Amino acid sequence: MLFNSVDFILFFPIVTILYFVIPKKVRYLWLLFASYYFYMSWNAKYALLLLFSTTVTYLSGLLIGKSNTTGKKKAVVAASFILNLGVLFFFKYINFAALGIAKVLGLLHISANIPVFDILLPVGISFFTFQALSYTMDVFRGDIQAEKNFFRYALYVSFFPQLVAGPIERSSNLLKQLSAPKPFDFEKARDGFLLMLWGYFLKLVLADRIAIVVDTVYNDHTAYTGWYLIVATLLFAVQIYCDFAGYSTIAVGAAKILGIDLMENFDAPYLAETVTDFWKRWHISLTSWFRDYLYIPLGGNRKGKIRRDINRLIVFLVSGLWHGAAFHFVVWGGINGLYQIIGGWLRPVRERISRILKLHPDSPGIRILKILTTFLLVDFSWIYFRSDSLHSAHSVIASIFGADNLWILFDGSLYQLGLSEKNFRLMLVCICVLLFADVMKRRGICIRQKIAEQDYVVRWLVIAIAIVFILTFGIYGPGYKAANFIYFQF
Repeated sequence: MLFNSVDFILFFPIVTILYFVIPKKVRYLWLLFASYYFYMSWNAKYALLLLFSTTVTYLSGLLIGKSNTTGKKKAVVAASFILNLGVLFFFKYINFAALGIAKVLGLLHISANIPVFDILLPVGISFFTFQALSYTMDVFRGDIQAEKNFFRYALYVSFFPQLVAGPIERSSNLLKQLSAPKPFDFEKARDGFLLMLWGYFLKLVLADRIAIVVDTVYNDHTAYTGWYLIVATLLFAVQIYCDFAGYSTIAVGAAKILGIDLMENFDAPYLAETVTDFWKRWHISLTSWFRDYLYIPLGGNRKGKIRRDINRLIVFLVSGLWHGAAFHFVVWGGINGLYQIIGGWLRPVRERISRILKLHPDSPGIRILKILTTFLLVDFSWIYFRSDSLHSAHSVIASIFGADNLWILFDGSLYQLGLSEKNFRLMLVCICVLLFADVMKRRGICIRQKIAEQDYVVRWLVIAIAIVFILTFGIYGPGYKAANFIYFQF
């Protein structure tokens, strides 16, 4: 069930109304039922995988709590990780591994008949697996006590707003809230509804509109060369931001209506002044997951600069593999890791040049230059993320650096990429709205709060206009076939 589907528009109000009508002590059971129904609407049998991960990590928490030695606790943690990651590996990486083995054997001139499995990737398996494993680690570290109520813990793993694409929640935050349901709060519900509207704007009006142009070019990248690819690549950076941030914002808003606070997953990432800062603002729940459960256990920055850089590169290579079982995703992750490593090496040089030229690092001009540089570096790496293979990515890059058709920006050629001139211009205006909203956020100005401070008539007029705008200018497929969110494939 997609957030942008008619089914969800009917499903969510029913779930919410019944949630606040039934007694508090059984509300978590109703949310658990609703969450499994939500997940099973894609493929009912894969709910067994969700239940398996839930059962393994629930039992691991109990066993860790009862173990009296560190050795036994580590054994339980290891077993939990092996079982969960084993399932994830089979469904997501088995064919990737088979292909890699076949290539290695081919280089050694060894013939082997390695089977290829016809497997449908379960929606959100990477997300709920990581969320469940974080619980195991939190219990092991003593950050939380093991949850005794299986059904409440099952809801923590399967909570429907953030089940299939995050944010990846921590047990210390979500489990505690599920144990103490709150009464209906009108102001909180209104804030959550405004968040959902913003998320729908990002997804339906912006991401799905931009996708038409990006898909037209990238799906036939040999026919669209040079500046076509440059425009499509710049737009993809906005598309993936709006698509993923749109999902996360709807998830946070829906949870807030239910009285539950989820962590923020995006914080104006394209206004970051360094790639390191970008990754503190982009997909925050995953970045912090890798920091807490991989980077720090590897040694973090405690074992010298060289080890720090190696650990950082490992984290981003793994992050790339987490996003997809293909080498172009691994390269994408590696590039972002190298950006940060090289950036660290060059920091003394940049600071020395600034001193010599008497450039103030906080001056508006320098900050804008750093933001643009960071955006272009990140956008370059998105080429590997969006392409279907390394070969396609390198073909796109070669065409971009050989661009000689600048005139397409002025002769109307861009209006032949699936969007009419009016739609293309509307897209550009909406991108400006997004930029304005992010700038306000960086300045500490909450637009939702400003709306809430207005009188009753103005508040509801703004909400009504937003709803009409989204319904009017959202992109809908034939017969209203809701478009998938990009991160559902992970």
